[in-house]
Amino acid sequence: MARLGDVCTVVSGTTPKSNHSGYWDGNLNWVTPAELTDESDTIYETQRKITSQAVIDSSLKSFPAGTVLLSSRAPIGKVAIAGTEMYCNQGFKNLICSEKIYNRYLYHFLKNKTAYLNSLGRGATFKEISKSIVENIEIPLPSLEEQREIAAVLDKVSDLIAKRRQQLEKLDFLVKARFVEMFGDPVSNPKGWMMIPLKECLTGIDNGQSFICSNQSRHYEWPAILKLSAVTYGEYRPDENKALLNISQFIKSAEIHAGDLLFTRKNTPDLVGMAAYVYHSPSNLMMPDLIFRLNTKENCAKIFLWQLINHNLFRSKIQSIASGTAKSMSNISKERLLKLKIYLPPIELQNQFSDFVEQTEKTKTSIKTSLAKLETLKKALMQEYFG
Repeated sequence: MARLGDVCTVVSGTTPKSNHSGYWDGNLNWVTPAELTDESDTIYETQRKITSQAVIDSSLKSFPAGTVLLSSRAPIGKVAIAGTEMYCNQGFKNLICSEKIYNRYLYHFLKNKTAYLNSLGRGATFKEISKSIVENIEIPLPSLEEQREIAAVLDKVSDLIAKRRQQLEKLDFLVKARFVEMFGDPVSNPKGWMMIPLKECLTGIDNGQSFICSNQSRHYEWPAILKLSAVTYGEYRPDENKALLNISQFIKSAEIHAGDLLFTRKNTPDLVGMAAYVYHSPSNLMMPDLIFRLNTKENCAKIFLWQLINHNLFRSKIQSIASGTAKSMSNISKERLLKLKIYLPPIELQNQFSDFVEQTEKTKTSIKTSLAKLETLKKALMQEYFG
C-alpha cells in the first residue's frame, strides 16, 4: 500500500474574477467539476477558457496532460484525466502522477471509491475533501507493469460497457424516429390524423395506493409497492420497489401484470407524466398512489400510446396539463389527463408500429443482459484489484 501523497502531487486551482472581461474567453483551458461525466474519461477541451492575464493576476498554476482530475466538492468523487495542459477552479484536488504510479490505474481506483471519498468529506454547509485527506488515502501499488495490465483490462471492460449503453441509446432513438416517420409530429399533426381527447381511447384509469413501507426492496416475492422510479424513466423497473410491512395491505386489484401501461401522475416538472409499458412483471407488486394504470380501448394500442406519451416532441403537451410550481412536485389529475388531446392513427398502423417496438425491445433485452454481465464482471475485478 502507498499514500497518494507519496506517489502524486495534489494540486487545486481558483476562479478568476467573473466580472473581469480581461480574464475570460481566452485560449487556455479551465475546467470545472460539472464537466466531468461518465460519457468520457478524458477531457481535451473545456467549456470556458481563460486568458494569460487571468493566470498571472490569480496566481494560477497549470497541471500537465495526464493529470488525474478529482472533484473535491459539489460533488465529491467525479474523476477524469486531463488530455492536455489546463487549469481548474477550486473544486478539485487533482493528482499529478509520479513515475511510481500509472495515471489510468489511479483513475480506475478513484472511480471505484466514490462512496468512500464522500465518506471523507468534511464541512457543515457542504462537504469537501481537503488536500491532506486526499494525500492520506492509501492505494494498492503493484509494479508499474502490473498497474498497466490492470488498467488495460479495466479499460477494455469499460469500453464494452460504454458500447452496450450506446447501442441502447441508438435503439431508443430509432424507435422515436420510426414513430415520427409513421405518424408525423404529434403536436403539429402533419398527416391530419383524427384528434380526440384521451378519454375516447380509454376504458378507465386505475389507481394505486400507498402505505408505510420498509426502506428496503423486497426479498424474493414478498408483497411490495413500486417506487415512482419504477416508471419515471420510461421503462418498467420492477426492482424499484419497497417491501410492505404488513402483507395484508396488499391490494390484488392494484397488482402489476404484463401488458399494463403505467403513468406517473406526480413527479418533478421535467419528469411528470412519463409512462412505461410492462412486458413482464414478477408477482406481488402493486401500484402506489402516484402511478395510474391506463386501460385502452380497441382503437388504441398501448405500445403506441406509451411511445406517444414519452416522445420528446409530445412532452410539452403532457407537462402543460400538470399543476404545481417549478419548485414543487407537479401533479396531473385524472380529469386533465382524460381531456388531453392526442392524434389517433388507424389501429392497423398502430399495431405495425407496436410490432416494430416489440422486436426492438427483444434486441434491447439481449443487450441489457450482456451489459449486466459486464457490469458484474467489472465490479468483481474492482474488488479483486482494489479491495
